[in-house]
Amino acid sequence: MLFGKLLPREGNFFEMFNEHGKHIAEGARAFQAMVQNYTDESLRAKYSADVDNAEKQADRLTADVNRLLHKTFITPLDREQIHGLINAMDDILDLLQDSSEVMSLYDLKKVSEDVIRLAEISVKCCERVQHVVSLLPKLSQASVAEAALKTCEEIDRLESDADRVMRSAMSRLFRDNIEVRELIKLKAVYEHLESISDRCEDVANIVEGIVLENS
Repeated sequence: MLFGKLLPREGNFFEMFNEHGKHIAEGARAFQAMVQNYTDESLRAKYSADVDNAEKQADRLTADVNRLLHKTFITPLDREQIHGLINAMDDILDLLQDSSEVMSLYDLKKVSEDVIRLAEISVKCCERVQHVVSLLPKLSQASVAEAALKTCEEIDRLESDADRVMRSAMSRLFRDNIEVRELIKLKAVYEHLESISDRCEDVANIVEGIVLENS
């Protein structure tokens, strides 16, 4: 047991989850601003850079959590839950960055209302992810555990909203008389944007499991 005594008993995992959640929300808001200002090339570049910056900072935090996990003797949550949660959170920002890059690369003629709506849903999902991970340190309180589960349900509903928006957008895409290259570009953008809410739902599912095991 001497080896165990040399290792830290608790890492600041909750603080790191909290910080990562802030970067997720910041990245999502920057992405939405990029979409809203898409026709202004300088603003598009600025907000795209903000998304990249949020993703880089979150990447560093993810690496820090995984390193700390190997050095910590006793963790506040199950090791697999910590590993799964931080990597699922990181997937959200990776996808936000991918979506930003796809939109810049494809140089769409215009941003459709469906893209704007999906970006809006993405922000709501990401802000709820930020909120739900901030509740993790106090899950032993029944009211906090209940609030966490309620937030996870909200994320699930938003993911369903994104599914509906994408199905409707795809239907219009193939029904309207759109130039083929633009159709291919928009289809890829819709799929990327809808996937953001999927990754948020992945986080919600992990948090639900943590709540049920630890409350």
